[in-house]
Amino acid sequence: MADRTDTTSPLEPAADVGFPPPPPPIYSCTLTPELVAKAREELQEKPEWRLRDVQALRDMIMKEQPNLRTRLDDAFLLRFLRARKFDYDRALQLLLNYHGSRRAWPEVFQDLKPSTVKHVLDLGFLTVLPRPDPQGRYILCLRPGRWKPNDYPFVDNIRAIYLTLEKLIQPEETQVNGIVILVDYNGVGLSQASNPGPLLSKKVVGILQDGFPIRIKAVNIINEPLIFKGIFAIIKPFLKEKMAERFVLHGSDLSSLYRVIPRSVLPEEYGGMAGHLDMSVWAHTLMKAEEEFVVEFCQPDPLEGAVLPDSLLFEGEQVGVQGEDSYRSLRSQLYYCY
Repeated sequence: MADRTDTTSPLEPAADVGFPPPPPPIYSCTLTPELVAKAREELQEKPEWRLRDVQALRDMIMKEQPNLRTRLDDAFLLRFLRARKFDYDRALQLLLNYHGSRRAWPEVFQDLKPSTVKHVLDLGFLTVLPRPDPQGRYILCLRPGRWKPNDYPFVDNIRAIYLTLEKLIQPEETQVNGIVILVDYNGVGLSQASNPGPLLSKKVVGILQDGFPIRIKAVNIINEPLIFKGIFAIIKPFLKEKMAERFVLHGSDLSSLYRVIPRSVLPEEYGGMAGHLDMSVWAHTLMKAEEEFVVEFCQPDPLEGAVLPDSLLFEGEQVGVQGEDSYRSLRSQLYYCY
């Protein structure tokens, strides 16, 4: 990342070095030969068939969902094909889930743009480390201890995470390499731990697993307190086995973290060598994308008039009596651990 000069405003970094720009409007593959080979091996992506596959998905959308207001450009549809290893049916279901989440969770997606979550970014709840790891995966760093329930609703954190994912998924490198999540639970107490209930947790996990075209390769948890067992007990029932296996608990001894995330990409506060963690760099990156998010999200409901399958992920809003009883039990466990 470029060094700042004395005249640079703290809200306007000298450059967004490290964060690749979005692809051009007309699709042209930007993958290196190494990433082309990786996409072929891991995602079943064949360069010679790539645009044919995109057209096949486009045809399915127009035939099966003619009223769905969605982007149909090559670059956009490729995200969904890559996230589902070029399985047309699964890619279409993911696209429907992606749009379905807006209807199921209006408080997250209504007027969704960076300026509405500036307070979350300023607080330091999340950022993206400026250097990817050796596998080319950007690292989304979350620090829930920075948030206090009296500051603002927890749903604002979800809005900021979603906007970050939307920005991260634009470059083709991220679509192939995926991302890594680093969650620092330092400072998390009972008030933060007991706030997201099972319904909220189910929605968040549902979007990350089945409602967004991104590959989450690992979730590294550090500085987790005793009450994390209660937090994870709320989340785990909604995790698929493959995703649950990607959660790694490191505790306060970060030596195990360095085996999966090299110190060269970690900031000094985590014993790394990447220098001071400047929270304003990622915030500035998002703020510069204000207009594109207005175009993408501040529009009429894309599902209005669309015929959706019964299997749409985000149907139903009830957790059920059993779920609520389990949550009350977990709250008791949180109080006990705390």
